Amino acid sequence: MPENQKSSPSVGSIAKLVAIATLVSKLFGFVRELVVSAAFGIGPVRNAYAYAYTIPGFLFVLIGGINGPFHSALVSVLTKKNKSEAPAIVETVSTLVSAVLIVVTAIIVIFAGNFIRLLGPELAPEVQRLATLQLQIMAPMALLAGLIGIGFGTLSAADSYLLPSISPLLSSVVITIGIAGALWQFGEQLNTPKFFQLGAIILAGATLLGAILQWLAQLIVQWREGMGTLKLRFKLNTPGVKDVFRVMIPATLSSGTFYVNLNVDQFFVSGIAGAAAAIQNATFIFITPIGIISNAILVPFYPVFSRLAAPENWQELKARIRQGLILGALTMLPFTAIFMSLALPIIQLAFERGQFTPENSRFVASLLVVYGFGLFFYIARDILLRVFYALGDAKTPFKISIINIFINAVLDYFLIKSFGAPGLVMATVGVNIISMTAYLWLLNKQLQGLPLLQWSKDLCGLFIATLIAGLASYWLNHLLEMNFNSSNLLTLILRLAIASSAAVITFGIIAMQLKLPELDLLATQIKRKFSR
Repeated sequence: MPENQKSSPSVGSIAKLVAIATLVSKLFGFVRELVVSAAFGIGPVRNAYAYAYTIPGFLFVLIGGINGPFHSALVSVLTKKNKSEAPAIVETVSTLVSAVLIVVTAIIVIFAGNFIRLLGPELAPEVQRLATLQLQIMAPMALLAGLIGIGFGTLSAADSYLLPSISPLLSSVVITIGIAGALWQFGEQLNTPKFFQLGAIILAGATLLGAILQWLAQLIVQWREGMGTLKLRFKLNTPGVKDVFRVMIPATLSSGTFYVNLNVDQFFVSGIAGAAAAIQNATFIFITPIGIISNAILVPFYPVFSRLAAPENWQELKARIRQGLILGALTMLPFTAIFMSLALPIIQLAFERGQFTPENSRFVASLLVVYGFGLFFYIARDILLRVFYALGDAKTPFKISIINIFINAVLDYFLIKSFGAPGLVMATVGVNIISMTAYLWLLNKQLQGLPLLQWSKDLCGLFIATLIAGLASYWLNHLLEMNFNSSNLLTLILRLAIASSAAVITFGIIAMQLKLPELDLLATQIKRKFSR
């Protein structure tokens, strides 16, 4: 916001703060996944939860997540307003959105069984019953999602980044404590038919409680920043409100198509036992670097994109777009090398204990390999999407997303037939590549030319570095496994540490030969951090 506000921190300082806070949150998330997997494996309770969480999770990530449409819409409007105007805008948007989402919550509770049958038509009857119960318990997350998404945007516009990045750990802590307590009380019996319903209730209830705590923590900071309270306002003509909805509505529809694709995916794999739960495990590992790095890049860059939206600033905007893409590649592609070459030992280390068997590990690892290939395309698509939002164009991403629904369904049909569950992830990666290509082509026209040839050369150099790094990591891991073939946890950790380090070092050495200015920027930030 231009007036009545302290000077904005630099992109680098914001990125560092967000990355550290998100890392802490993700570490707690890992502990949560470890405990849940140990308790339920990929059995009926966990598989039911994968389907039950689809709708509340869809709403929570879609409208309640950092970089989601609610966050983007509030940032794009509030950064151009005086701070004194913010409370009226935030309170009006919160009131109107809540009115809609209360109705959505009621619909979810009433028609929970219908939704589960639609999402998983081939699920076993017991799994459908558990999923229906869990969905009804988690239904209020629809309302909480909207309020949390509005809070994320409001706090980001006020240059308050710590809480939005770290608040998801509250949910992880509550779920971890709930499931750990149940494990302590019932042990392995928790995953037996006698205790299926109890385990399902504990898992869903803890998820809802975590969301409530996340919203309350955020609300307190929002009040302290003077960015709005719980006051009800129904005046749509409040200055700035229509601008928020002008971005929010098409952006929500556009982002929502991603979750339509997810529902299509789950429809196709509902006949594969444990597939939905396995996909959740693989997605968690895949999304961890995405969450940390995309937040570090997108959170500070999006306000910058918004401030450079005027035609006279387009040259600098193009430079910032390149900076975002190359930084995304520099930080994501080493993970691509690691995930594709070390998928099985990563899954074994992360989940293989309790009810999570070696067979489960092999299944999830096959999904992680494909996810790893798509890491860069995921973040590149998101960066380019935010440029359209910053330019005030939410219609173009929506149109592309609608087309992608049909492309995803076709890819699912053919790839799952040929490759099983990994084919589903292949389809998702394919859609991301198509979206990224379309966004680049359209931005090239809209911004009167982008230096795509130079960008492509630099990215190709980084892709080659990734391939060589992955091969080095795979070869070294294989060599270590042959000479130190042990299921000992310490041996596994050392193997992963050595092979992963080889991937990062190999990638870094090759990337340095490209003399990218973004690599110098990244190296400077890292040196500055460790010199303190």
